[in-house]
Amino acid sequence: MAGGGTGGHVVPALAVARELRRRGHEPFFVGTRTGLESRLVPREGFPLEWIEIGGLKGLGLGRRMRSLWQLRASVLESHRILRRRRPSAVFSMGGYVAAPPMLAAVARRIPMVVMEPNAVAGMTSRWLGRFASRALISFDQTAASFPVGRSEVTGLPVREDFFKVGAREKDGEFTVLVTGGSRGSRTLNLAAQKAWPMLASQSVRMVLQCGREMEKDLLEDFAKAGMKGEVRAFIDDMPSEFAKADLVVARAGAGALSELCAAGRPSVLVPYPFAADDHQRKNAEAMAASGAARMVLDREMSGDRMLTEIQWARKNGLELEAMSAAARKLAKHGAAERAADLLEELAEGGKK
Repeated sequence: MAGGGTGGHVVPALAVARELRRRGHEPFFVGTRTGLESRLVPREGFPLEWIEIGGLKGLGLGRRMRSLWQLRASVLESHRILRRRRPSAVFSMGGYVAAPPMLAAVARRIPMVVMEPNAVAGMTSRWLGRFASRALISFDQTAASFPVGRSEVTGLPVREDFFKVGAREKDGEFTVLVTGGSRGSRTLNLAAQKAWPMLASQSVRMVLQCGREMEKDLLEDFAKAGMKGEVRAFIDDMPSEFAKADLVVARAGAGALSELCAAGRPSVLVPYPFAADDHQRKNAEAMAASGAARMVLDREMSGDRMLTEIQWARKNGLELEAMSAAARKLAKHGAAERAADLLEELAEGGKK
């Protein structure tokens, strides 16, 4: 299992690993001591082999040169790991952490399955995905990044609880969930904070997942504004909050979009402008083009714009219902199971 650094790489890989383990296989991960995999993978009981590697995009010359030096060493270490463990197949979520084991797998002719969740494939998937036996994607347009006939749309593995979220029951209050991910988003936090004085007198309830850095100040301002709802550094049970939300304001990472579609929630997407290859903007554009979301650029998201989007949503219930239906049409079941099927097929093929 190759891919680490962020939850967007680690969490889907864990879902596939759990499915493989359920079928009697023994998955192991290759990752770094600094990425999220160092905490999440051991907690799930999977072995984790260590390499040292950093990113290349958006870094200064010195850090890029260091990463290139680490790449050589980490590819050699990945060769040693694969020679010792003798895997039958490799599963990759892409990203710079996945590059060394993917390169080693190509050299050792070990079959690979790549999962690329973004509308535009990342650098690792673009460069090395051509050697993969299969590419599992979330958007039709991503197929152009891989050899003809080797990709299929499966979506990302999503917790079943999101698929169980039903239509929002009306209770007289309009609830907005604002989330910038597990670490929060400064842009979304500040926009929400500036909108509170204008929203407090209206029948609007807001739940904000803000991350730990700004939690204290935001809690104080939330109370002063007299807003209904709550501010939390991190939300453990996100499916429950989706079920209570009339509208979700979020970043446009692939994981968040998969959850929105599974739950059928209308959204305002504010893509993170510094994401690699601007992939969040392309994700948001694809969602907006399908009628499942509205998109607001990061530089345009302010307190006034937050207020405008919420007021628009409150006045346009039919449009919200249409967005919800469009989101559900994009939802995909069984991504982890499909990945496991393909890995089993490749492993069996290699034994013949």
